[in-house]
Amino acid sequence: MRYYIVSGEASGDLHASNLVKQIKINDHDAVIRGWGGDLMQKEGVQLVKHYRELAFMGFAEVVMHLSTIFRNIEFCKQDIVTFKPDVLILVDYPGFNLRIAKFAKEAGFKIVYYISPHVWAWKASRVHLIKKVVDRMMVILPFEKAFYEKYDYNADFVGHPLLDVIHDTKPDREMFIKMNNLYDKPIVALLPGSRRQEVLTMLPLMAKTAKNFPQYQFVIAAAPSALGEWYIDYLTQSNIKIVYDKTYLLLQNSIAALVTSGTATLEAALWGVPEVLCYKTQGVTGAISYQIAKQLVGKRLKFIGLVNLIMEREVTKELIQNALTVENLTMELKKLLDDPACIARMKEDYKHVREKLGGPGASARAAQIVAEVIAPLQKTA
Repeated sequence: MRYYIVSGEASGDLHASNLVKQIKINDHDAVIRGWGGDLMQKEGVQLVKHYRELAFMGFAEVVMHLSTIFRNIEFCKQDIVTFKPDVLILVDYPGFNLRIAKFAKEAGFKIVYYISPHVWAWKASRVHLIKKVVDRMMVILPFEKAFYEKYDYNADFVGHPLLDVIHDTKPDREMFIKMNNLYDKPIVALLPGSRRQEVLTMLPLMAKTAKNFPQYQFVIAAAPSALGEWYIDYLTQSNIKIVYDKTYLLLQNSIAALVTSGTATLEAALWGVPEVLCYKTQGVTGAISYQIAKQLVGKRLKFIGLVNLIMEREVTKELIQNALTVENLTMELKKLLDDPACIARMKEDYKHVREKLGGPGASARAAQIVAEVIAPLQKTA
């Protein structure tokens, strides 16, 4: 069978690549084409465009690049028609993928959506479009299924795919330090994000905070798609190092982390690393983006971090916009390093997060749903 997958960012590339693995177990002759990244390509996907060409952060930034976005959408539509897939699999990335879904449904394609848009946070009206154009919606957060039920739509809760890639393994700290030319000091992980705008905004504040903790080494987790020039200015600081494409190994060997809001906050929690959530926009356009988001989301949600949303209370401290200062970062990080009660409480909460997300096997369950969607086509082939 022929599969077309569209993913627009690093986390989507990871989860789509694991889905592809499972699809190939079910269908040894699968031909898969799509938009994504290195991990999807490694699994044999014929890559059309890399997600690094698609990553624009914030409302204002998106507006500035609308012409590029619309060109990509039109190109994607034509490529789907030319490829003629038996099923179209859309992975998160809603601004792009819901437009593709609407077009594809009208063109007669079967559509499966893996990792729901955050309609529970904002733009709930998108549910009505999803009901019309998506044949199966697979959700990965426990409260999402209940949300869709309010709109009389049966979404499939498959569990969180991170549980397929994060395992309880004992790290070889000595080897990690040696292989990455690190010091034999306790490690604090810095996860400033995968997009250029995120890194340029968050990393300066993280680096200044590191100066207040000379007895620790701070290690930047550089994303696979990141450019070295984003980080070069900070590597002259005596207690800052960097590793590329080794985020999970870094988290395994860290005692605390400063993390930009996003999937990485949940990754840190699942590895059991006490963390502070960071989020701030940059410049005039960034400030506009933040104010728009605040108006749309603020009335609906108390938190922005996935860990806090899952637990429905504050587990990890959220330092957002004006609250994200070196002073506040220093104060919160000090708690994670020096307050045993705070550390123990957070790690205990992390155990409950795991329980709520279900066990491993999300990728296999998602692949089975894809197989169910195309089963009638196989019978008539």
